[in-house]
Amino acid sequence: MGLPSDDTVLIQKGKKPGEPCVITVNCPDQTGLGCDICRTILEFGLSITKGDITTDGKWCYIVLWALPHSTTRIVKWENLKNRLLSVCPSCSVSFYFNLQSSQPKSTPVYLLKFFCLDRKGLLHDVTQVLCELELTIQRVKVTTTPDDRVLDLFFITDNMDLLHTKKRRDETCEQLHAVLGESCMSCELQLVGPEYESHHGISSLSPVIAEELFRCELSDGETLNPDLSKLKSACVTIDNSLSPAHSLLQIHCVDQKGLLYDVMRTLKDCNIQIAYGRFSRINANGYRDLDLFIQQKDGKKIVDHDKQTALCSRLKLEMLHPLRVIVANRGPDPELLVANPVELCGKGRPRVFYDVTLSLKTLGICVFSAEIGRHLTAEREWEFYRFLLEENCDYSLSSRKARIQIVDRVRRTLMGW
Repeated sequence: MGLPSDDTVLIQKGKKPGEPCVITVNCPDQTGLGCDICRTILEFGLSITKGDITTDGKWCYIVLWALPHSTTRIVKWENLKNRLLSVCPSCSVSFYFNLQSSQPKSTPVYLLKFFCLDRKGLLHDVTQVLCELELTIQRVKVTTTPDDRVLDLFFITDNMDLLHTKKRRDETCEQLHAVLGESCMSCELQLVGPEYESHHGISSLSPVIAEELFRCELSDGETLNPDLSKLKSACVTIDNSLSPAHSLLQIHCVDQKGLLYDVMRTLKDCNIQIAYGRFSRINANGYRDLDLFIQQKDGKKIVDHDKQTALCSRLKLEMLHPLRVIVANRGPDPELLVANPVELCGKGRPRVFYDVTLSLKTLGICVFSAEIGRHLTAEREWEFYRFLLEENCDYSLSSRKARIQIVDRVRRTLMGW
């Protein structure tokens, strides 16, 4: 593996607003590379509209067309290029390696602690600053005091690996002060000590809540939603008649944010290799088609019927239920819970905390406390988010109608609908 060349990653920006950028990656191949690239693009707030993947097992050529989720979002293209370079095998020994470690557990974790006056949308405003600075939230503990002040503890990692420098730490605190204004009474940022482990997986889920949150089927109220009904019409098939060496995986489903990422992470976790793939544009009915010529890790087709059924069922589940959203009770108070699967490598889904806090800000709902944790089920590890909600005059959070509206808004934001 050598140093990166100038054409390892190329980004051609759209010539006019609304025109997608074209991202080209040309590098040695490895299982899961497509997942890593799609995750990085999702982290930068971009939606993949079309794509082509070609590889001979040793070298791959990937072309993706992408648009920002929001027209107001400013994409840092040079940073995106550097991050994509960092996941390419040809760059893993280059100077780009410090941008995104291939060993997440060794990445230094920092504690951002600030104390300020509470207000609606505060949590999202802070999250937006951290996302723009390319700081990833690993854990969070948000607490509101009786006198309407907030103590926030954010355990973060730096995708640019620069928080060890005073300049980067000062920049982070200055950006937060600019958003919080005079309401911010203190802001500290430091490398964590042993206390991080005490906040790691800070709270556990009760068996009743866990059963509701991680069930495979949608609830009766959710199945009445027309958008979710479309999800259930997804079609996933495997055809072995068109290639002597590869199985053709065909997916027809409704479009949603992170769709290609969900497919790629599932194939990565199942050790499935892609030889060629095409991700089509969305059609007039809001559906997409994905055609992938795939092999097992041993280089053979998937001919066993049980293995075919298991892979198709797993993919349908990931498209139907890539994220779980419920509102439950924590004692007398309403609590919003959101969960997403964790990849086998330990990485969670990008921008979930950002999207959930944006939804709550849009609804005008204040968060009394918030936490991020991990939960193990028999099948996999999950990352979950807990938000203890405050009652307000617009929503009677004890009513079933209000809770359905909150779940629907959060889910729509997460799915890009």
